[in-house]
Amino acid sequence: MRVTSLLTKLLGIEHTRVSGFRFEPSGLLLTVKPTTRRARCGGCTRPCTRIHDRRRRRWRHMDMAGMECHLEAVVRRVDCPRCGVTTELVPWAEHASGFTRDFETTLAYLAQRADQTTVCTIMRVAWATVGRVARRVVERELHEDPLEGLTCIGIDELSYRRHHEYITIVTDHVRGRVVWAAPGKNADTVRAFFAALGKDRAARIEAVTIDMSQAYATAVREDCPNTKIVYDRFHVQRLAHDALDTVRREQWRAADVDDKRAIKGTRFALQRRPWNMSDVDDGKLRDVQRTNRPLYRAYLLRETLATILDGRQVNVARGKLLDWVGWAQRSRLAPFRRVARTIKKHLEGIVAYVQTGLSNGRSEGMNGKVRTITRRSFGLHSAWSLIGLVMLCCSGLVLSPVFRSPALPLNS
Repeated sequence: MRVTSLLTKLLGIEHTRVSGFRFEPSGLLLTVKPTTRRARCGGCTRPCTRIHDRRRRRWRHMDMAGMECHLEAVVRRVDCPRCGVTTELVPWAEHASGFTRDFETTLAYLAQRADQTTVCTIMRVAWATVGRVARRVVERELHEDPLEGLTCIGIDELSYRRHHEYITIVTDHVRGRVVWAAPGKNADTVRAFFAALGKDRAARIEAVTIDMSQAYATAVREDCPNTKIVYDRFHVQRLAHDALDTVRREQWRAADVDDKRAIKGTRFALQRRPWNMSDVDDGKLRDVQRTNRPLYRAYLLRETLATILDGRQVNVARGKLLDWVGWAQRSRLAPFRRVARTIKKHLEGIVAYVQTGLSNGRSEGMNGKVRTITRRSFGLHSAWSLIGLVMLCCSGLVLSPVFRSPALPLNS
């Protein structure tokens, strides 16, 4: 068997033949050519008869025997009626990519399971390359449209760098995966998602869970006027928790020495639900009830709001929330008055949580997974590189490493 025939079998790429090879300081260079004669546009894959010129190009391939392997070919640049002058389609690589498909798939498989430093060391590529390859692999391997069949979604933002640089992530509550992401966290970012979704599919969305961001709510109301907006319970309860902590600090500053003893060490006891309290917490709460009525009133307001949100009857919850708002406004506690105004303004979205039971918990869980990706990458300078890794790891895409098993004849 000739060496070029052996290398063709070892390469194992369909419609590709090795015509020569040589060793270079960087490793092994294989000269290849496609076995197909008709040229096709690399952008739209249409057959093209007009050839503009020919150029020599290289692609990085999987390592062979511990050496870097590159493929080199003379490719035609075709004059496509739709795309203009562009490179022809080759069977071993995507259009406008400097890596073969096998190399990109293996790189993406490792990026799903290992930190970026390990991936870069094994594959011998730059950090920025991993994010770009991840985006191409997702576009190629994710065959189903992630935006198809959406009914309940969650929208949340994530900070990936200092100086308030964010990406917005859309999560499908039903399938539990990320379906869309883009830089920014304003209304225009959400509008871009609904523009990609289209009016027909947007009309089929039944519920959208968000935090209490006015920008997100405005965009959802504009593009999905019939969709139920559900405000995340965690953010609603956090308003009361923060207000309680503010009251505790104010009472501490205003108390004398004896009253401060009752307040000292009550921060976490006041924030816990009754079934999570220890005997020590119960004792601290009784001391607060006996010595500091404003702080105990703040505790009751916080606990009552959580109890209302535990219910599942919509009309009952709405009435109790309105009663709670009136109580908070009469409580003579300025932090809870502010919370009451916020809850009254967003009442229907909070009641929608009681009706649907949906929250941004799945979105927050995805954010935790994305933060793990950023930490194991030691930071990412480009939003699109992070988005590529997010879609690679959180969109439900399952990849397998590339294995070749050439069928060599017994007499070779």
